This record gives sequence, C-alpha cells and structure tokens, in this order.
Amino acid sequence: MRSRAPTSPLRSRGTRSVTDGLGNADRQPWHARGVRILIVEDEEPLVEAIARGLRREGMAVDVALDGTSGHEKVCVTRYDVVVLDRDLPGISGDALCKEITTGGGLSRVLMLTASDSIDDKVAGLALGADDYLTKPFAFPELVARVRALGRRATPATPPTMVAGELALDPARRLVTRSGSPVELTRKEFGVLEVLMAARGAVVSSEELLERVWDENADPFTTTVRVTMMTLRKKLGDPAVIDTVVGSGYRLPAAS
Repeated sequence: MRSRAPTSPLRSRGTRSVTDGLGNADRQPWHARGVRILIVEDEEPLVEAIARGLRREGMAVDVALDGTSGHEKVCVTRYDVVVLDRDLPGISGDALCKEITTGGGLSRVLMLTASDSIDDKVAGLALGADDYLTKPFAFPELVARVRALGRRATPATPPTMVAGELALDPARRLVTRSGSPVELTRKEFGVLEVLMAARGAVVSSEELLERVWDENADPFTTTVRVTMMTLRKKLGDPAVIDTVVGSGYRLPAAS
C-alpha cells in the first residue's frame, strides 16, 4: 500500500524540435535561459498547485500524472528540471529517474516523496537524483531548489544579466533600462531573459515558444510575435531587439 503524507504537501506559506531528454538526440548546448520543467506526480491537486505556482514564477511547465506518460515526455522534450514523485503508477519514479540520469542528457531531477527517512533519501540520490524534497514542503523552498537545478542544467549566467542599457535580475524579476525600471508581464520577462542569455546569438520564434511557454502552446500561434511587439514598446526607443529575417531575434551580447 502506498504511504501518503498526513497533510497537504504544500504548506500554507506558499504552493526543440526538442532534444531527447534521455540524451539520444542532438546534444548541442542550449544558450536559452528560460527554464522548462516537467512535473511527474499522480496526485492531481498537487500537480496543479505546483504547476500553477511555477508558472507564476515565469517557468514553462508540463505535467504528467504517471510514470509512463512522464517517460514519453522526456523522450521528446529536453527539460531543465524534472520534479519526480518516487511512487508512481506505470513506470516507477525510481526507474524513470535512473533512465533520465544515465541517458546522457542534461535534465536535473528533483525527487519528491512522502518519506523523510535517511535510507529513502540515500536510495533516491543513489539513483542519480540531484536533489530530494519531502512532503509536506514550503513552496518557496521548492522554487529555490528548482531554480538552483535549472542553473546547473544550462550554461552559467551571471546573477544580473546586462546587454547595453538593459539589466535583468532573474532572482528578483527586475528589468531596468538606463537605470529606470521596466514593468513586464511574465511572458515578456521570459522572452527578454532568453534573448539576453543568448549573448548576441539569434533565437528563433520556435525556441522562444518552447522555452517561455509550455506544451499547450499552439506552434502556429502568433503569440511570440505579439509578445515581442509589446516587449519592444515597453523597452522604448531606440529599439534594442533586432529582427533577423527568416531566423529570429537577437540582442547585443550580454556582458
């Protein structure tokens, strides 16, 4: 019989084409900074609460309610972080963790469990998990751990990114131009963060859609173009985001 935490896992304080997540496809490093998360957890209310909270933090979040569907998703999408329950129907969390961490991919695994015993923690980490969190947990701690793992899954970026007159602080979610604050929506912030992390490289609309939105985004949508228009307007003149016809968008190299 499965053991369950006696209380809600979230305390009241807070709730391309894709490379192969198992390392079987193109392993070119990604320059995009946006964080793509997969949550594999069979408790639907918990999944919805975590996903909703992480999306509010500006992350692109996909969900799976069993190990089998989680396995299917990591085989077609390169996630930065997989938040994985150990006790899952279908493919077990332990088996899925082992596949992810031994497949040569860059995805980092944060294991969730209702058991706080040292033996269980050691067993989870021995499977290759990068971090371990027991239920119930405070949501701010989950966010901090996911962000830390996300930084390890992608090339390192400075705490504050700078490109010309622009400065972006991911942790505090602040953007300034020439010292003046710029108020952005979560998606606008995510797009700018990806462009600044690219350090002068061109980022395609497809990659922006993938890194800032999630699997529910329509690949034929104009949402990237519309978001880019509003972002440019808010950043003001002279324009700082270049359009590279037929390729995508770019910013001056970050320093």
